[in-house]
Amino acid sequence: MSALTIDEMSRSDSVKGSWAVETHGLTKRFGDNVAVNDVELLVPRGCAFGYLGPNGAGKTTLIRVLLGLTHADAGTMSLLGVPVPRHRDRALARVGAIVDEPRFHGHLSGRQNLEILAAAREREARGRIASSLERVGMTQRADDRVSKYSMGMRQRLGVAACLLGDPQLLILDEPMNGLDPAGMHEMRDMILSLVAEGRTVMLSSHLLDEVERTCDAVAIVDNGKVIRQGPIAELLAGAAMEVHVDCSSPERARTILAATTLGEKIDVETTGLSIHLPSGAGRDAIAEINRLLVEDGISVYRLEELQVSLESWFLQVTSRLGDSE
Repeated sequence: MSALTIDEMSRSDSVKGSWAVETHGLTKRFGDNVAVNDVELLVPRGCAFGYLGPNGAGKTTLIRVLLGLTHADAGTMSLLGVPVPRHRDRALARVGAIVDEPRFHGHLSGRQNLEILAAAREREARGRIASSLERVGMTQRADDRVSKYSMGMRQRLGVAACLLGDPQLLILDEPMNGLDPAGMHEMRDMILSLVAEGRTVMLSSHLLDEVERTCDAVAIVDNGKVIRQGPIAELLAGAAMEVHVDCSSPERARTILAATTLGEKIDVETTGLSIHLPSGAGRDAIAEINRLLVEDGISVYRLEELQVSLESWFLQVTSRLGDSE
């Protein structure tokens, strides 16, 4: 997985002519509730893009608006450079989507379900059934009834259904929901392989650890509004820093640091300190911590900058974790 810089995202956009998903001022209300709030969203082509937020933040509603399953109250949007809803049919011909969770006829086999779906598409779709099943690793179970499938198998069959149209953009709503660790690993590998083919995969999720392993770039949504977006590496570079210090006298070390600008938040642990430095603190701050402690006679055994995770950064920038959407 490679991280795209903002400049690379812009160059890729100019070369290919448009973003995979582009919205400006997109708004959707349900009475007094603003589920999608003036959303400005740019999804680069050819990447895995995470649309992240706490449950209830409006992730599924945004997907429904993009797909024309519910109308927008304001704003503009396009998929693969095609304005929607004005040219919805033309845009969706190149888009595959799973909203909520994939639903199939349980009494039919996976292959029979795909045959029904292919019959409603262009003639070439039927010829893609076998390759789509193989693509998602379902060939061996394709003739079993869907009622016998695990959640992970149904998710994979849902992706196979998307592939019947040979889409350039896949929009997946919580694709790893309900999967066990093995199922998550399979879904992650499948998404990355689709991106390697030049497709764009936009997925909504609250499973931040999996998104960090899967996606190149993300947008963070809270209360229906996008509050941050960009390449993951670029976003995390501006996050608050955490430093762990193993030393001979943790309590005295905290007293020393508390008297400086470096001591805003310090947790004392058995062997040392966990120091939370503010956003923008550079590596010079780590050297300064070491200098202050050593000059005061404290032995420093280990001083480690802890890598900021997407989850910890997410908790810094979102206001709350709500109830389910």
